[in-house]
Amino acid sequence: MRGEILFLAHRLPFPPDRGDKIRSHHVLKALARFAPVHVATFADDPADWDHEKELAALAASHCLLPRTKSVPRAALEALALGVPVSLRAFHDPRLAAYVDRVLAHANIAVIFVFSGQMAQYVPDGFAGRVVTDLVDVDSAKFEAYAQDHKGPRRWMEWREARLLAAEEARIAARSDATLLVSEAEAELLRTCLLQPSARVASMGNGIDAQTFAPDVVEAEPRMRAAGFPRLVFTGQMDYAPNIAAVERATHQILPRVQEHFPQASLHIVGRNPTREVLALGQEEGVTVWGRVPDVRPFLEAADMALVPLSIARGVQNKVLEAMAMTRPVVLTSGAATGIAARDGVDFRVGDTDEDLAAAIVHLATQPDIRREMGMTARAWVCQHASWEAALSGLEGLCVGGCDA
Repeated sequence: MRGEILFLAHRLPFPPDRGDKIRSHHVLKALARFAPVHVATFADDPADWDHEKELAALAASHCLLPRTKSVPRAALEALALGVPVSLRAFHDPRLAAYVDRVLAHANIAVIFVFSGQMAQYVPDGFAGRVVTDLVDVDSAKFEAYAQDHKGPRRWMEWREARLLAAEEARIAARSDATLLVSEAEAELLRTCLLQPSARVASMGNGIDAQTFAPDVVEAEPRMRAAGFPRLVFTGQMDYAPNIAAVERATHQILPRVQEHFPQASLHIVGRNPTREVLALGQEEGVTVWGRVPDVRPFLEAADMALVPLSIARGVQNKVLEAMAMTRPVVLTSGAATGIAARDGVDFRVGDTDEDLAAAIVHLATQPDIRREMGMTARAWVCQHASWEAALSGLEGLCVGGCDA
């Protein structure tokens, strides 16, 4: 393509160690293969700064800023201005100034926006193409949050849902292409838009099946010594849907499994566990591992992955990673969204606590079925969920068209 790309991301796309960063990492690398890329992004973890050199090696120029604005401050600003809290949380005049400099001095043909919070930095007068990867319909997520809460929190979440829906409509109208992680998310956005003619497409996630493969790492020995069946949940553990999922796994699902397998154990793996999550480690059979340098030894040590998400938007990388490691996955239908694998063959879906526990017990008592499900799961990932396939239409989106 002619010209250069400005890439706006709400989090540094390095290291690719959580769902949104994995996706932005691979998108950025793909964009850099066909045009120089200037990157504006935020660091929200002290460890992010160790990876700035990787960003500098890939980007033509970059602006990496610490995101230090507290949620209460962002909320006060949002209430005063009548905008979503999510936007104020990622508003920084220094990043806006960098965007202005790049647009003034570089030949920017495309602005690629990763996550809706960053669309606020696209100038109204920009004449090139705008491609926005919303990933998920965030307004729908806040609607779901509101339904689960009461009082002031419920009011704030309904407010966020309403204002984000208006912002998503504005973004779709402004963008030449708006991307979602699955066709289900894309269709949800289409039904919500005030501009039904807006160009919306799906672009799925992928998985590095050579990195996430069985027997390429040693199983975590302390976890391997835990009681059978060993169930694993991986994810960012200060993220509300993940917190709700591990609380459900601990209090509702694991006890039902322990009626049949008293030594059954649940292993919660992921950074930034909240106090509520850490407290789960006091329950019988539950270990909270927190941040780990590599999630693969924990998947290798597991007998199954358990993903009981009640609120799930888009494609869950945790599911694809476990499948690629040949681990049977027991999950809710929400967690399976966007993964067109076969229930009962490539994974096992259940939505009630009883059904999820029964699926675990069945797989635990049937080693041959458990092994076969793991193998077919990996085969499905290798055939259908590579990053090369997922991003094959990306260059076309940047030069014209909406086929992803």
